[in-house]
Amino acid sequence: QVQLVESGGGLVQAGGSLRLSCAASGSIFSINAMGWYRQAPGKQRELVAAITSGGSTNYADYVKGRFTISRDNAKNTVYLQMNSLKPEDTAVYYCNAFISVFDGVTTLTYDYWGQGTQVTVSS
Repeated sequence: QVQLVESGGGLVQAGGSLRLSCAASGSIFSINAMGWYRQAPGKQRELVAAITSGGSTNYADYVKGRFTISRDNAKNTVYLQMNSLKPEDTAVYYCNAFISVFDGVTTLTYDYWGQGTQVTVSS
């Protein structure tokens, strides 16, 4: 069983910062790409940032220069440093990871999601 557990959300004023963390645990063989998505009320879930196992990153245009994604492979953890937050960043943020597990015969890769953490930015 694999779990992704997020932490670090909360309420912050516009211009402030938050750091989200997401730790993967369980019977993990390897972790491939990891990322952060967000979903605001009445909107579709959208990609915020992603990072490969080798450290290559990809950002949505609306967070470039403000957010930084990073990962600690030894801790199976991905982070999202969010600076210069705006009210429009308010959303539930979800961690996502492609994780390979070994079933005794072969490795299988699954798409896992965290439970989500609320980020609220007040104006």
